[in-house]
Amino acid sequence: MEGSVSSILKKFDLSDKGNLIPLLQEFQKKEGYISHTTVSKISRHLGVSKSHVYGVATFYSQFKFTPPGRNSIRICLGTACHVQGGDFLLNTLQIELGIEPGETTEDRRFDLERVACLGCCALAPVIMVNNNIHSRVSVIKIKEILSKYE
Repeated sequence: MEGSVSSILKKFDLSDKGNLIPLLQEFQKKEGYISHTTVSKISRHLGVSKSHVYGVATFYSQFKFTPPGRNSIRICLGTACHVQGGDFLLNTLQIELGIEPGETTEDRRFDLERVACLGCCALAPVIMVNNNIHSRVSVIKIKEILSKYE
């Protein structure tokens, strides 16, 4: 891991503070999230405070601070899905998994994210697990869907 960290840092000019976002993106692509260790390394590399790195990273929703699960669940809460019960599905997922959006289950089986739209409005409500769209989902179907993923 340390070697890959060094190779990522070497790609970016340490005198250019504008490399902060590309560095964060590169680490997230490599590790799946931004760890406290990563923040410290980026901070030292660019010569900026850790709070500055966190400030930038937390501003953008693309950056995650928890390790991803083996299966990523995205629940659509766009207008069509919301009207068709998306909030009830989200609540059911939170209870079933024991996590909130932005978190990962202890066993790292699932992570949960709420999204504004998955582009499947005619199939509402929908959830996406990994790259699989599940349409016309009901509270009753949630357990069945989750059981398909290890």
